[in-house]
Amino acid sequence: MESKLLHEVVTTAIIVKDVKYLITKRSAMKPRFPNMWTVPGGKLDVDDYRNLPKDTKDYWYNVLEQVLRREVREEVGLEVKNIEYVTSLATIHADKAPSLVISCMADYSSGEVTLQETETDKFAWVTLEEAKSYDLLDGIYDELVMADNKRKGITTEWKRF
Repeated sequence: MESKLLHEVVTTAIIVKDVKYLITKRSAMKPRFPNMWTVPGGKLDVDDYRNLPKDTKDYWYNVLEQVLRREVREEVGLEVKNIEYVTSLATIHADKAPSLVISCMADYSSGEVTLQETETDKFAWVTLEEAKSYDLLDGIYDELVMADNKRKGITTEWKRF
């Protein structure tokens, strides 16, 4: 029954460096959204925490933050800090896989962009105005605006900007 399908959990990073945001172009080989521009991120895997010591008797904490740091490191070779929640979304892909995506923003900490070619084939550091000229995944521009507003102390729920 479709309503019982397990969600894949994905976390994404709107990386801020100075007054620009990192966007990446998905590889043409990606089954979902090939050649579209987006922000780095990836799926949570049980191994991201299963083999670590628990923070309390029963729980691991900051799992999404750890996954986000790993995914950013793997996809674009950067280190990030000051991870903050921006918004979340859910979708059911054409292949019927449901996804829950937690969108965050993070400050650039260190490193030079090095692309993982199986994931992405181009990158750009863009302002909000420059981002408009890229073929972004639906909703990404709005998330960039939310992150920009959050940096200015304005917090809003997702809406079309």
